[in-house]
Amino acid sequence: MLGFKNAQVLVEGKGFVKTDLGFENGKIAKIGDAVDTELAVLPENAIVVPGFIDEHIHGAFGADAMDGSVKALSDIANAVASEGTTGFCATTMTQSPENIKNALTAVKDYVNAKVETGAEVIGVHLEGPFISPKHIGAQPLEYVATPSAETMKKYVEYSGGNIKIVSLAPEVEGAEELIKYLKENGIVASIAHTGAKYKDCENAVSWGMTNVTHTYNAQTGLHHRDVGVVGSALLFDELSTELICDLIHVSVPAIKLVVKNKKADKVILITDSMRAKHLPDGESELGGQLVIVKNGEARLVDGTLAGSVLKMNNAVKNIHKSCGVPLETAIEFATANPAKNLGIYDSVGSIKEGKRANVTVLDKDTFEVLLTVRDGKIIYKK
Repeated sequence: MLGFKNAQVLVEGKGFVKTDLGFENGKIAKIGDAVDTELAVLPENAIVVPGFIDEHIHGAFGADAMDGSVKALSDIANAVASEGTTGFCATTMTQSPENIKNALTAVKDYVNAKVETGAEVIGVHLEGPFISPKHIGAQPLEYVATPSAETMKKYVEYSGGNIKIVSLAPEVEGAEELIKYLKENGIVASIAHTGAKYKDCENAVSWGMTNVTHTYNAQTGLHHRDVGVVGSALLFDELSTELICDLIHVSVPAIKLVVKNKKADKVILITDSMRAKHLPDGESELGGQLVIVKNGEARLVDGTLAGSVLKMNNAVKNIHKSCGVPLETAIEFATANPAKNLGIYDSVGSIKEGKRANVTVLDKDTFEVLLTVRDGKIIYKK
């Protein structure tokens, strides 16, 4: 049996265990003495954890999901494998209906091609166009659209049924119908780019809203007369909370506030990265807008944050080392929790016999990715 011998493995329900980890037919076949041939000889400081899952990423290595091409998705998939990511949701943004259609069609073609190299494209995170024009962030105002179940049906068709999350503003007229449609069709409805007050969030949860997109960013903050989206994110157990843990989008105390007040399985690390990730500082682009990347920050010319250049292994490192989250919990924020949110925890998100052999090997001190394995095959090696 192929796998790792005598490795420090984060085993579901048991924590870190010194054990063999064996793979067969793309699955985790055996946790225990079983390995005949080593996939790779791991150094003493290595830890084996589940492959990271990024449910909110726009791009990397010069490519963006909105490019609407199989090649762009392939470039992103191969780039993020070096971060320990084995699966991701290609994230769109507010754009023209034609551009969104092209992006969704590209995802359908990529998924249907069953590409085995790089990280897996799990599906689509549709961020916009159903957002508030008053809270657009780095999204282009001219393409903001009214929430519509009929439009969503078309988008689902273009994607080949691969839309997994839709980020929208729940206070906008038409949102109720759309949220209920998403719930009925097993698609995660996520609060985003919104001026929603507490009552709007309460209504949205009753309609089926279960997620908060990049918590704190482009949404109403916590106030003692109306707790807004941030307060609602903390109050409602139904809501999972995405966090961009680059220590730029959200401060350390703000991250700690979410971690302290949410159930441990309701915090999800995302990168929200754009095409400039894995490239040198300089000029880049997001939705046709000029972006300046400098010192790890991506901003529009007016200073608005425009996504990130955060790598998932660094997100895990930051929330562990800078925010004091225990290592195993920090890893679950990037593995088990997004898997549960996306409804795929039965096959990925933890290391357990019978699940897919999607694992990442990290240096336990630096969090550098040494090896990324998807379905028992190496997709990145340092």
